[in-house]
Amino acid sequence: MYLENLVFDAVEPTRLGRFWEAAVGGERLTDEPAGFETRLTIEGGPVLDLCFQRVPEKTSEQPRLHVDLSGGAHQVDEVARLLNLGARPLDLGQLSVPWVVLADPEENPCCVIEDRAVYANSGPIAALPLDSADPDRDAAFWSWLTGWSDVPGVAPRSLRHRSLRGPLLELCHERAPKGPAKNRLHLDIRLEAGDDADQVAAGITERGGRELCPGWGELPWRHFADPSGNDFCLLAARSS
Repeated sequence: MYLENLVFDAVEPTRLGRFWEAAVGGERLTDEPAGFETRLTIEGGPVLDLCFQRVPEKTSEQPRLHVDLSGGAHQVDEVARLLNLGARPLDLGQLSVPWVVLADPEENPCCVIEDRAVYANSGPIAALPLDSADPDRDAAFWSWLTGWSDVPGVAPRSLRHRSLRGPLLELCHERAPKGPAKNRLHLDIRLEAGDDADQVAAGITERGGRELCPGWGELPWRHFADPSGNDFCLLAARSS
């Protein structure tokens, strides 16, 4: 299994997808009315597809997964570039912090991070912070699910691709339990040839996750929640 997609629900997939493609320097894969996809390739590291699917229903709940973009020594210039692409400043009550909080064109929060050594090999996306009720438990769950390994000596509890390149998956203490609304950002895990989907589903349950049955009809993937209730999808192995 491996982490393949970062998925955004979008009212206008093309508009939002083109913003993020420009933000991260992605390579376009799909541009259709129902969905937009762009690929972020980290040299010597992981490949992450950013997928934008049409879901017009919005929610007032804050997303439990968001994107931290690398700013580094050029943080001010990067913020200006993103504002020019269509982002806007966002006040979440963050007060005085060294990172800059923005909203993308559909009001999804994202941050532009200052220079930090831990993000030196991250690429355009510094981190994917994910809300967690128990970061130690959830780090073990996501490490098993993705094959990513622990990053020692950093807070919050974080995982990274085995190449030690690409974004960190950061397990952040949640401010409140997950509400009933679907997350507008989620991760997709892709099975590899030889993986047994039912065995993986059983492993998810054994580690505190659960399968969800949202009633969307028959789909080529399965929908799960991690032990803290965060949505993710399990995609079938690609045919050879």
